[in-house]
Amino acid sequence: MSAQPPARHLRDVRLRARPRLFALGAPLTWLGGTVLAVSSFTSWYSGNSVEGPTLSVTGWNSGTIGKLVFLVGAVVVCLAALRRFGLEFPSLTPEPLIVIALGALGVALVTIRLVSIPDSVVGTAGRSIGIWISLLAAVAVVAAGVLRAAEEL
Repeated sequence: MSAQPPARHLRDVRLRARPRLFALGAPLTWLGGTVLAVSSFTSWYSGNSVEGPTLSVTGWNSGTIGKLVFLVGAVVVCLAALRRFGLEFPSLTPEPLIVIALGALGVALVTIRLVSIPDSVVGTAGRSIGIWISLLAAVAVVAAGVLRAAEEL
């Protein structure tokens, strides 16, 4: 006996749901890149100073890596804008692959700042919410690139 194909209404639902999932790649690229760029201006480290008040250090002020995180997010947004306006990348370097690579670079940079706190922010050794937002945004950029790649297949 051969297996019967699924009922028509189930098959139609699956066919309609599949493109919607893959269609999330473009908006997620915009959102992830924007949040990644903006998150370098949020608080990455916080703590109490010797004098008593609570101090906060943004990603931008934490050193070169914070500025690179901003740059990665800005490049992702620029790539999404260029794609939106009709620029097609060569088949040797497809745009989703570039987005995945930039997202992986963002994850690596933020992870370095999670593990290695810069010496210039010694009094504020606690990690703040902004660095976690940056990490989540970088992972979202990688996921957006994967969804875009799956969309093109």
